[in-house]
Amino acid sequence: MITRAPMIARPLATALVFALVARTGAFYLPGVAPTEYHEGSVVDLKVNKLTSVKTQLPYRYYVLPYCAPTEIHVAAESLGEILLGDSIENSLYDIKMNVNASCAKLCERKLSPSDKQTFKTMIDHEYTVNWLVDNLPGAMRHYRKTSNTYSYTNGFPVGLRRGDKYFVHNHIRIGLQYHVDKDEFEGFRVVGFELFPQSIQQSATCEDADDLTPHFELFEHDSITYTYDVTWTPSPVRWASRWDMYLKMHEGTIHWFSIVNSLLIVIFLSGMVAMILLRTLHRDIAKYNDLAAEDTAEETGWKLVHGDVFRKPRHSKALAVCVGSGMQLLVCSAVTLIFSAAGFLSPVNRGSILQGMLLLFTFAGILAGYVSARSYKMWKGEDWKKTTLLTAFCYPGTVFCIFFLLNLFIWGAKSSGAVPFTTMFALLVLWFGISVPLVFLGAFFGYKKAPIPLPVRTNQIPRQIPVQPWYVSGVLSSLVGGILPFGAVFTELFFIMSSIWQHQFYYLFGFLMLVIVILLVTCAEISITFTYFQLSNEDYNWHWRSFFASASSAFYVFLYSCLYYCTRTQIGHHVGVLLYFGYMFVISYTFALITGSIGFCSTFVFVKQIYGSIKVD
Repeated sequence: MITRAPMIARPLATALVFALVARTGAFYLPGVAPTEYHEGSVVDLKVNKLTSVKTQLPYRYYVLPYCAPTEIHVAAESLGEILLGDSIENSLYDIKMNVNASCAKLCERKLSPSDKQTFKTMIDHEYTVNWLVDNLPGAMRHYRKTSNTYSYTNGFPVGLRRGDKYFVHNHIRIGLQYHVDKDEFEGFRVVGFELFPQSIQQSATCEDADDLTPHFELFEHDSITYTYDVTWTPSPVRWASRWDMYLKMHEGTIHWFSIVNSLLIVIFLSGMVAMILLRTLHRDIAKYNDLAAEDTAEETGWKLVHGDVFRKPRHSKALAVCVGSGMQLLVCSAVTLIFSAAGFLSPVNRGSILQGMLLLFTFAGILAGYVSARSYKMWKGEDWKKTTLLTAFCYPGTVFCIFFLLNLFIWGAKSSGAVPFTTMFALLVLWFGISVPLVFLGAFFGYKKAPIPLPVRTNQIPRQIPVQPWYVSGVLSSLVGGILPFGAVFTELFFIMSSIWQHQFYYLFGFLMLVIVILLVTCAEISITFTYFQLSNEDYNWHWRSFFASASSAFYVFLYSCLYYCTRTQIGHHVGVLLYFGYMFVISYTFALITGSIGFCSTFVFVKQIYGSIKVD
């Protein structure tokens, strides 16, 4: 997956197999077939958007005075590509299979003062040019002395600045690799696309191309000549593995450190939960079920609140909505991650992961309606229509409003990342035409079923809760509880944020799946642990506490995004800042719903089990 400047929220994804820990980059979506070229046949070079880590605002390629064809054809784009701001267009580059070219002239363009100013602005903001050949992105190769390996960055810079001078890259060395296997197929397959930009003087022979010092100073010329070289080389890399060099991550050791760190947290929490279940809880249940002791001893601890533990919580409607939306997000994220790790959502299809996520979220609305309805009916709620409406509109409405407002700012900046209103209408059709009816359908099935059976009856008069020590207050315990789930994911979160905001390659879904599984276990265990101690203090208001014990980790995710912005990003444009914090808020909000719903559901099962294990009059 190539992750670029995000034009819509990308909720965090989420569970399966250790065998997929190793990179799964050689699997592709069924039906994506390789293209075989014959020697001398035309190989199209297409141009994509210009991107910058400083502004996060993409622009169409031909906003710069490049050599444009007479007729510009925009490739048909999927919903995911449009939301990512992609704009794939044809170009004048004449490339033929296995035919080298040296100093081929593309065109000569006059440079007006406005053209020079546009180039200057793009160079100041460090914009990157993105090209495609055979659906493979052009990349620059960098040598790492420390590890004696190569890494790749997507695209090449528009130009560079040296002091007060601006140099434009007007000569591009295009390196293409092909694979031949006469036993399997006829012709040539493109398996590599490397770029090396240069700034050279105007010349018909490109005699200074061997000099890597930049020469074409922008404000000293009134015209610019674009030239290029093409070099074809054979490669043993098979077509199915051609993305490996792009997706190869050199931080594998750090990823394993993240896994080990997360596992230590889980082992620590599992030890605490095991101690509670196998020692303390087992002893409590044995004591409570001792009939002889029951006649002489007074009830203490968590058994004392058995008549209130399943009492309807305050703001039960909001809790039902949060849990329903959280389970909807969890399922669609898990399915998306599994399909991505298995290769069914391929980097070949740009925007496929985002588009798949949207469609899965839409159809998972039936699950959101069902879960919220079952929860609300268990608490004997009667206003089921309002609960279902809130489930259908609360989370997607919040995300859509933020997206719409940010899109207005992108549109005001005249960026190609602005989503057209026709696409907005398509999103509204998905929401109102499919998701909302499915939420109501799920709610219908949820309310139609009998309420969830509870092991103990609820008293008519609520029991008075004793004064609680300050250190077990709701806010403090929630903030403490969120540290461990965040600690389980923060290392992987760094790489995900780098792929989004630094335009780096990320395809380690195997690592991500393991981290997410560890996150799920951590959230469940931390909520169960905190709830047990709360009930032992005779405080039966555990519902929201179990939700926020895990959901508060999203608060640390947002704090970390603020730290990341100050220390890692170079965003200086005001719209880019709005984009960053707007989408990080959406990601944190999504993270809160997912982790909170996991904490609540696991705690509910725990509470139901322990109160079903004791004898109550």
